[in-house]
Amino acid sequence: MSNLLPRPKHAGLRHVALNVINLAIMESFYVDLLGFEVEWRPDDENVYLCSGVDNLALHVVRDTGGKSQTLDHIGIIVDDMSGVDDWYDFLTQHKVKMATKPKTHRDGARSFYCYDPEGTVLQVIFHPPISAGAINPSA
Repeated sequence: MSNLLPRPKHAGLRHVALNVINLAIMESFYVDLLGFEVEWRPDDENVYLCSGVDNLALHVVRDTGGKSQTLDHIGIIVDDMSGVDDWYDFLTQHKVKMATKPKTHRDGARSFYCYDPEGTVLQVIFHPPISAGAINPSA
C-alpha cells in the first residue's frame, strides 16, 4: 500500500499484551524491577500495567504450545474514542479480517481486534491513561 493512502491517524504502538504462565513472577518483574505500576486488575488472571506512556497487559495462559512465550496481541493507540470507529471502518473497507467489533470497556477504553496478514492479533485502542485526547471516564 502506498503512504499516500488516506487513512485515520494513530499515535503509535504503545500497547503490548503477553500471555504468561506465572502471573506473580511476571508482574513482579515488570513492577518491582522495571517500575511499571498496576493500572487495573480485572481478575486473578489478568493485570494491566502502565509506565505513564504505555500499557502492558499480562494474561495467564495454560498452554503455550511448547513455546517459552506467546504473544497475545499488539495494540495501536488512537488519540480519541472516535478514532477506534474510524479505523474499524477504514480497515473493514480494505477487507482486513476482523476478530471483534468496536466496544467500550469498563475502564473507559474503546477498542476492536483484527488480524494482520499472517494472523497476528492487532488491537486498535483508545486507552484513557495514554491516549492524547483522553477524557476522564468517570466524569
